[in-house]
Amino acid sequence: MTEATEPEAPEPGATGGAAGTGSHRRWGVDLFNGVWRLIERADRSPDDEALMIHQAHASLYHWLQAGTPNHAARGEWLCARVYCVLERPEPALYHARRVLAICQRHGIGDWDLAFGYEALARAHALAGDREQAQEWLARARQAGTEIAADEDRELLRSDLATIPVPDR
Repeated sequence: MTEATEPEAPEPGATGGAAGTGSHRRWGVDLFNGVWRLIERADRSPDDEALMIHQAHASLYHWLQAGTPNHAARGEWLCARVYCVLERPEPALYHARRVLAICQRHGIGDWDLAFGYEALARAHALAGDREQAQEWLARARQAGTEIAADEDRELLRSDLATIPVPDR
């Protein structure tokens, strides 16, 4: 298994400045929630799917302006999830690797690390790479045991159960 590497990107909050931080945070949250509404729709149109991609990236952008490294990891995770939902493995893998790289660089564990592994497992499963999908699933399960909140651990377990590991 290979470790994830993160392409160079600005540190979260590096370009946001004090002015506008609240607006960036509000937009980050609003766009994130908008993506989830689209993910949950059973009748998404091609235009809805394009909007979902744009909102996920916009949410990440706003968190990079005003958030913490945890927010950046969650924004990358959202992008990875959107691309998995849309069955686009290459960008899903790209963003999943970024989640893990951010967590590693900043010593982030708990929820964010476990879901970084989940994103990698899901993206590799989508790409048809059974071995990698199983490896990242195992890491996600192990990291899940270290999530502090019971509710968050259960959310991870239920999310992991939805990853379709490909047959050989």
